[in-house]
Amino acid sequence: MRRFAGRRDGEGGPMTTQNGGHGTRPRWRAVPGVRALASYRREWLVKDLVAGVVLTTLLVPQGMAYAELAGLPAITGLYTTILCLLGYAVCGPSRILVLGPDSSLGPMIAATVLPLVAADGDPDRAVALASMLAIMVAGIMILASVARLGFIADLISKPTMIGYMNGLALTILIGQLPKLLGFKVDADSLIEECVGVVEKIADGAVEPAAALVGCGGIVVILGLQRLLPKVPAVLVMVILAIAVAAAFDLGEHGVSLVGELPEGFPPFTLPDVRLADVAPLLGGALGIALVSLADTISNASAFGARTGQEVRGNQEMAGVGAANLAAGLFQGFPVSASGSRTAVAERTGAKSQLTGVVGAALIVLMLLLAPGLFRNLPQPALAAVVITASLSLADIPGSLRLWRQRRTEFLLSVAAFAGVALLGVLEGIAIAVALSVLNVFRRTWWPYNTVLGRVRGLEGYHDTRSYPRAERLPGLVLHRWDAPLIFANARTFRDEILRLARTEPRPSWIVIAAEPMTDVDTTAADVLEELDEALNAEHVHLVFAELKDPVRSKIERYGLTGTIDPRHFFPTVEAAVTAFRLRTGARWQPEEPADGDGDGDGDARRPAE
Repeated sequence: MRRFAGRRDGEGGPMTTQNGGHGTRPRWRAVPGVRALASYRREWLVKDLVAGVVLTTLLVPQGMAYAELAGLPAITGLYTTILCLLGYAVCGPSRILVLGPDSSLGPMIAATVLPLVAADGDPDRAVALASMLAIMVAGIMILASVARLGFIADLISKPTMIGYMNGLALTILIGQLPKLLGFKVDADSLIEECVGVVEKIADGAVEPAAALVGCGGIVVILGLQRLLPKVPAVLVMVILAIAVAAAFDLGEHGVSLVGELPEGFPPFTLPDVRLADVAPLLGGALGIALVSLADTISNASAFGARTGQEVRGNQEMAGVGAANLAAGLFQGFPVSASGSRTAVAERTGAKSQLTGVVGAALIVLMLLLAPGLFRNLPQPALAAVVITASLSLADIPGSLRLWRQRRTEFLLSVAAFAGVALLGVLEGIAIAVALSVLNVFRRTWWPYNTVLGRVRGLEGYHDTRSYPRAERLPGLVLHRWDAPLIFANARTFRDEILRLARTEPRPSWIVIAAEPMTDVDTTAADVLEELDEALNAEHVHLVFAELKDPVRSKIERYGLTGTIDPRHFFPTVEAAVTAFRLRTGARWQPEEPADGDGDGDGDARRPAE
């Protein structure tokens, strides 16, 4: 009789089996939210409820501020926050990751949507475009998840991401200054905006009350974050700003206020956009999806390491896709993971995505029962929220570290920064990706390669650049090539080997220490064949040592062993050296004395810095 292994799925649930056929586990058990609910512990409930209440105090002002950063009505930030939290709670794999409107995405959304909005700045059309943008981001994320393309988050290297974020921080800072100071600037680029801000300040356009509220808000947030990090600084500032606005009637003194928010839950809405808008929206969606994915994977990895939870990149993409889809269908805009909000949730004891669900429910209650709660919130206060968030995006210490550690990567960072600052945020992300890819290509095109020698007191063979007095065998050159041999670098390899073949004294063997050579493509195979024939004409033999078996198989498949003597393939460098010495009787040339006394005391020393 066949036996089935069964178990009870959740308290009081039906018995299911883990084998095939009719005994398979129900498909709904594969949904992360369902799995989390089935394994939920009662002792987590109070902690999740408390964390949800505390988190809401951050979600509301940031959601409104980041909506306006994206060029959208403040209420859309709350709609977006509600739906993305619910969407990720159902489909997201992380227990405590918090998604929502993000300061890094706001300028990208604005750069995509605002050029498509009519000249009169119709807010309904802007909302529809932003919602379609979120749906496109969702589609990209879900398709990438199905195709298991989580690795695309690595398309942006850390140096270029630092430069991109620094440029983004400056763009946000300059863009929010007019709102902070109570005036408007009409500009199409960062430079024009800088000029416009300076001109407005010089012309006396600053509204004193607005500037006082905005600058005071920045001081309050940064001061509390530094002196009392456990206090919700943004909430405290927002409450103070509302109190000051009501007490001094700032709305009558030239300070723009948020005003009454629409009452109730957002309706299900399919965005109505023109066919001509699809192409530019798709371009923006690709950039937003890439940044959102990179943010989400990095945050999930950081917080997963603390909680011992494994990060599943493809599931994270599906979760972020579901969050964006939910937001896009209810008048929201694209979202990403938030490190600051996740940190707040973690510090306040969050144990599961119920924390986000509680936050979403509280925002819904606020919209139903108290939509006028933030009507006296000054717009300069929201600008203060955005500006303090932009400061956290910048990584000046990281830039200085790149300058000290590796100048080429510092220059990559500067180039990415310049791309954002001079060309725009969407162009900047394209430049950041292109620079990262080109940097990888550059390292493959011109890989590190060197001549090896024997060093007394050290096993093996070592870089003669680090050990200039390393011994060498007359007639033998040991050369290491630290990269796969492919079409991009095959001619560079050929030129280097030919150069070595013509050095004095002329070698008869050039041994390639090929352990780092992970591949040889067909273009490189053709170049190797031509190279071996040219070397043979000069009575020089090309020899390979430590070639990996898969690479050796490719060389045989390419027919190269018909040109390169099969006896010139050795399992180790030592075996190749021994064969050469047996054939020629060559002896190692003595090293030059390191300290002038001929005893060789200084021969084996550290590689040069």
